[in-house]
Amino acid sequence: MALRGERRRGYTVDVWKVRRGRAMATDARQTNLRMIWEEDELVLSLDPLQGHWTEEQYLLLSNQTNRLLEYTDGYIEVLPMPTDKHQVILEFVFLALRAVVSALGGKVLFAPLRIQIRPGKYREPDLLMVLDADDPRRQDEYWLGADLVMEIVSPDNPKRDIEEKPHDYAEAGITEYWIINPLNETITVLALQGEAYAEHGVFGRGDQATSRLLEGFRVSVDEVLDAK
Repeated sequence: MALRGERRRGYTVDVWKVRRGRAMATDARQTNLRMIWEEDELVLSLDPLQGHWTEEQYLLLSNQTNRLLEYTDGYIEVLPMPTDKHQVILEFVFLALRAVVSALGGKVLFAPLRIQIRPGKYREPDLLMVLDADDPRRQDEYWLGADLVMEIVSPDNPKRDIEEKPHDYAEAGITEYWIINPLNETITVLALQGEAYAEHGVFGRGDQATSRLLEGFRVSVDEVLDAK
């Protein structure tokens, strides 16, 4: 299954397009996703169903596409396809964090992997970590929580990672949230205090970004931003 965007009347419409002689349709009036296989190609717009998608439909859709999808109370958001720059930054911080966390018996993974913020809300962080590899929150289909997550700010909508997701990850009780922002060349580390995050530090070029959760873990901001 492939997902593409179409420009109609000045705005972008996300549509599902299924090739190889089969197509999937859904009826928002049904409790569960209804599958219809046709010989002809079918294009399905997500917009008419926004606000009506069920959790089960979201999980089924996200299992059948290589695009990252997030879900909040009936609404699905299609995240942008990662760029090469995004991926080399992700690779760098993943390898740096894994070297430390694996030695402590923890586990670090990266997108695509869903995390349930609460029933009815799912996110797909760029990187997610638990201090104990046997943490029961590590479910196969999606995680039920994490100790640390990281996001690399996307230029299409910086507000998503900088303003919206701190509320989401705090709601999930995630202890630490790293925001890697290539746009202003900073790394912001947020530490959970009570039900909200407080700034542990905003690190720029020439700095070493540090963790409050993982004593001794630090990365060079220059090396992260200049990863190749």
